[in-house]
Amino acid sequence: MSRISKPRFNWLGLGFLAPAMIVVVLFFLAPVIMTAFFAFTNMSTSTGITGGDYLLSQSDLRSLANTKASAATLDALENAGYRVDDAGLARLAEAQGPATADEFRKLHEGDLFTSRRDMERALKDLRQHRIRSTRDRKLAAELFTSSVMDQRFDTEEAFRAALMTSGIEAADHDTLVDEAYTGWIWTTKNIELLASLSSSWRYAMNTAIYVSFTLAFNVGFGLFLAISTFYLSPRVAATFRTIWFLPRVLPPVLYVLMWYWLTWDTGIISTLAGYFGVAPRNWMLDTGTNAWVVVILINGFVGASLGMILFSSAIKAIPASMLHASEVDGANRWQQVRYIILPQLRWPILFTSSYQTLSLLTSFEYILLATDGGPGGTTEVWALAAYHTALNNYGGNLQYGLGAAYALVLVVIGIVTSLLYLRFFNFRELVSKPRIEQ
Repeated sequence: MSRISKPRFNWLGLGFLAPAMIVVVLFFLAPVIMTAFFAFTNMSTSTGITGGDYLLSQSDLRSLANTKASAATLDALENAGYRVDDAGLARLAEAQGPATADEFRKLHEGDLFTSRRDMERALKDLRQHRIRSTRDRKLAAELFTSSVMDQRFDTEEAFRAALMTSGIEAADHDTLVDEAYTGWIWTTKNIELLASLSSSWRYAMNTAIYVSFTLAFNVGFGLFLAISTFYLSPRVAATFRTIWFLPRVLPPVLYVLMWYWLTWDTGIISTLAGYFGVAPRNWMLDTGTNAWVVVILINGFVGASLGMILFSSAIKAIPASMLHASEVDGANRWQQVRYIILPQLRWPILFTSSYQTLSLLTSFEYILLATDGGPGGTTEVWALAAYHTALNNYGGNLQYGLGAAYALVLVVIGIVTSLLYLRFFNFRELVSKPRIEQ
């Protein structure tokens, strides 16, 4: 009896798979991991992405007034004044020379001044090494500030040391450190904010409308094109398929520009309607309903062209004997479509529906080019909101963390939707062996 050898590890096969695995990790897995990472941070333009320093400004004082910082700490920060100490004298020696610093030490060492004006007056006491320029005296006065306000510290240790020398109560140091930090931190506030914002629910509803109607158009019209061209002569069918495939191969900018020519107030529709006394109007952005119709049609024709190609290929794979036998049995075209063609298209319909759903959930380029979410946010879908939040914010402060939180929600919805599709179309049955082979 011959022994059955165990399968050996095939390094050559792994070598062929390695490029595909690298692509999957770099372009599929890594973006998802990075999205989840950023979603739980407060990263933005103001915080940067590589850490931050420590800076207390006047706006921070207003925020601290609502925290546990004591009144004495707030007063010390706002009215710290100017102190003639060794650190300030060292800075003065570097800026104006050691002789000037030595003379000023003899005149005012240890003195405290409540305002910069008083400090400048003290600098005027210099006789042998005068600082004659008013601008230079103002700069010299700032060398003796004993406040940590509006000063940038590179490390937490340096900032805490400055708080100690400023006489700030130690109990408030942690609060001030948290308030002064300008870098990003770990937080769950992005998810909480998405759940509380009314705009989030509007974006979710817009996305549901966009995906549902566009997906129905993509699959339905794609099936119609595939079935109708199947019963045409091969040359005529190829011509029609080529025409309907043009929206997918055209650059998005050029494709949307064609819709501009068709729908704007100076476009083809308004021009033709003008011959019948209809006033020119923007058929794309005039109303929210118009915007949705145009957005669905723009994306629908692109998606339907892909469905048409996939469904046409699947129909051609159906054995011709089945169709011939049905004709012998007296079946008409509709009965062939209902009982033979459509049952054979379950797998292509599953693939097209799942692919188009995931694509529509995350795509926004045609909406961005056509309406940019308008009019008045009517067509602002979830993915476009993520783009506006993270990469194109009118306010100027790009909120990377919040934008990533928007994207993370789409990732979760995409996974759940894929599982539902597999369940609905009975994936195990679709990939199982034919009964004749079992």
